[in-house]
Amino acid sequence: MKAALPLLIITSLFAGQAAFAQAKPPMPALAPPGAIHNGAPAANFGEIDSSRSYPDVRSFRKKFGLVIPATNTSMEHELWSLIFANQGSNGLRGVGLHTVNVITPRPKLETEADLLEYQKQFLGGLRSAVDTARLAQPEYMLMGMSLEHILSGIDQIRAPMKEVESHSSLKWATWHDAAPAALKKFGAHRIGLLTPFDKKGNESAKRLFEDLGFEVVTTFGFSCADAMHIPDWAKERAILEYLATDDNKLDAVVQCGTNMSLLEVTEKLEPVIGIPILGINAVTFWHALRENGFTDPLVGGGRLLREF
Repeated sequence: MKAALPLLIITSLFAGQAAFAQAKPPMPALAPPGAIHNGAPAANFGEIDSSRSYPDVRSFRKKFGLVIPATNTSMEHELWSLIFANQGSNGLRGVGLHTVNVITPRPKLETEADLLEYQKQFLGGLRSAVDTARLAQPEYMLMGMSLEHILSGIDQIRAPMKEVESHSSLKWATWHDAAPAALKKFGAHRIGLLTPFDKKGNESAKRLFEDLGFEVVTTFGFSCADAMHIPDWAKERAILEYLATDDNKLDAVVQCGTNMSLLEVTEKLEPVIGIPILGINAVTFWHALRENGFTDPLVGGGRLLREF
């Protein structure tokens, strides 16, 4: 990976507003015969100055690569929702996502054999997805998969991520790094887990957070392969009646499963229960943004993005 290039000020993309972007390789010369007008060389147009570097016109501040399972319809939508909700001068204007799918079938995890087969398909397709993502020249990557769903324990989770980070030559935001960073911001130790997983998936998620040093007091899973279809009222009931109860005395509710949307539930219930709700999509994006110098408060993603 090349050393980081100096920042350059982009003044022409938005009238009256300077934005910062990391420099890219110089723009290649136009193909012969250069700019054309009505099929002929454009008179007096000249060359685009190839001595300068030009960022992506839409992602001129930061271009993130996002890798998700092909069946995931929620994570990209939630991240773009946060980007569009924070378009002010101190927000996320000029931040973009380039999303690539890991080709997998719809999850069927009823047996140990099912789990191993899905694990093989996802990890086997991950390198190809990363190679595709790199064609768009992202500067930083996000792992859009709850790896604890298919891998047990922090060591099993870190091993493939170490390999893919080395292969991509890019830094990555992962759930197993983002979640503890977010929990520590709140001084949280006793947590409850909300997931779309079945019993075995919940056990694996519980083990991950115990490996990371947290006390998992209670778990609630929907045993649903199609996490996109879990209605918000069901998530709200699980949080209010089974997780964030007086008896459990939680410091935080933590949600796993990137295909399980939680932004609106988080915004609605955090003021009600009085503790943070940390959904995987918002938290992983928060971690990526903070790692890349975006430190201003953001709206639409709960207390974490507003306060830290």
